[in-house]
Amino acid sequence: MSIPIIEHAGPLLGRYRVLLCDVWGVVHDGIKAYPGANEALPRFRQGGGLVVLVSNAPRPGPSVAHLLDEKAVVRDAWDAIVTSGDIALSHIAEAGYKRLYRIGPEQRDSAFFEGLPGPHTPIESADAIVCTGLNRDRQEQPEAYLPLLEEALARRLPFICANPDLAVHVGEDLLPCAGAIAALYEARGGPVFWAGKPHPIAYRTALARVTELLGRPVDRSEVLAIGDAVRTDLAAAQGAGVDALLIVGGLHRDEVMANGAIDPVRLAGLLAPPAPRPVAAMLHLAW
Repeated sequence: MSIPIIEHAGPLLGRYRVLLCDVWGVVHDGIKAYPGANEALPRFRQGGGLVVLVSNAPRPGPSVAHLLDEKAVVRDAWDAIVTSGDIALSHIAEAGYKRLYRIGPEQRDSAFFEGLPGPHTPIESADAIVCTGLNRDRQEQPEAYLPLLEEALARRLPFICANPDLAVHVGEDLLPCAGAIAALYEARGGPVFWAGKPHPIAYRTALARVTELLGRPVDRSEVLAIGDAVRTDLAAAQGAGVDALLIVGGLHRDEVMANGAIDPVRLAGLLAPPAPRPVAAMLHLAW
């Protein structure tokens, strides 16, 4: 069966009580807010719905909120934020890691690194590696880290991936993310803790937050996930047993778009089994 391609999400959103909404590629493009999301999410909330933004950003929630302000995402668009950064920091605290080798741009991800229990530790004396991204994602490729990963593998160091995305669009540029380094390490047998989508902890954490906000557990039939990535967003929704709406104008736009519109044949190819199946697809979120 073909995937329904819609232009207006209002009738679909009206069937749900809760939205678990991705951020980058759905709410903003890395530079500025999408106007349609800025209208649709507040309108959903005004009708009694609840929106939890679920982001693979390697930042604490308050830092993501500040970033959304900078990109002109309206505060009325969400009730709560769950980030991979917060999940990673919680895991580090629970595991008791004190000496961490850091990978990632210190200035960009300072809000995350400030939450760690100590300063950067050399690899030979580290308890674990924590990665928020490539140190220079516009100049490097993940393979540049292979010598470091081989050294870590010899010691079976745990690798905490604070952003499971493999790549992300920043405007028109596609840049590698922390998940690409983690995938190299895992493929070589290294132990990886994935602090976000598509792994169960992301939506489990988000649904726990929904329970707090509603004062009751939410039935999965009341929940719609919205995202722009098959590997992370759609797979996380499938794993959590909730419906999903695919936003095609984000990560997969180069694969699926033709002449400024969604190509149904390309979309079908992207979502061919065993890929998770969304209930619908649309170019950008709009009411």
